[in-house]
Amino acid sequence: MASKKKQQNLFSSTSGKLAEYEQKQLQREKQALRKRRDNRIALVAGLAVLALTVTSQLIWSSMQVSQVVEAEPSATPTPTPSQTNSALVPDPAIAEGRVWTGSMMVNDAKLSIELFGDRAPQATANFIDLARKDFFKNVSCHRLTTSGLFVLQCGDPTGTGTGGPGYSFGPIENAPAATAAGTAVYQTGVLAMANSGSPYSNGSQFFIVYADTSLLPDYTVFGRITSGLDGLKPIIDAGVQPDSGRQGDGKPVVETKLGDIVLN
Repeated sequence: MASKKKQQNLFSSTSGKLAEYEQKQLQREKQALRKRRDNRIALVAGLAVLALTVTSQLIWSSMQVSQVVEAEPSATPTPTPSQTNSALVPDPAIAEGRVWTGSMMVNDAKLSIELFGDRAPQATANFIDLARKDFFKNVSCHRLTTSGLFVLQCGDPTGTGTGGPGYSFGPIENAPAATAAGTAVYQTGVLAMANSGSPYSNGSQFFIVYADTSLLPDYTVFGRITSGLDGLKPIIDAGVQPDSGRQGDGKPVVETKLGDIVLN
């Protein structure tokens, strides 16, 4: 009888230890599950922050290509852009629905250019109208990017990235097709409008793509450089002023200005 009672006590003790072990094991599994879940949340949050950072930069200028771009080109035209064009915006008919040819001086470099009046009539008309009024003459190219994005941004009369012609316009025209990753390749030589993130925030700022660059498909391609791009090499090689605040993105070391623009 004593032996039987001893066996029962042993069984009871063993069962208790087993239950305690199972409870601890269950707790460990719950903690591991919670840790995996927290790690996933942290990963998703990190990716979201990264995506937001990349997107906001692609908007580059103080339009910080978007206007290729803060890392993308961006611009901050005034007044606040609406979803319609005001009477101040040049008539798209100025573009004549055709391809224009001509030249544009950037410092001592003479760039031969084409403007796509057939594919981007509003942006082309705007550029032609401003060029005819000598709006761009002696206006600085205030932004150069040399890491990840390869653009020279010009057309802001204030040289700050926030200036423009006193109006804004849209929509986005002739943007490159997006890839599966959601970005688009802006090819070497492209002329594209900078903007501040809205399809109707184009102004006078534009960017020259001097090497293939991936951006969001949010920038109007209104022309291209057909020859003379090598003339920008001294500007590009000299890089960005060290006090610009962002590595490889800021005011060029070489003072850079637009000169005569001739269009046919």
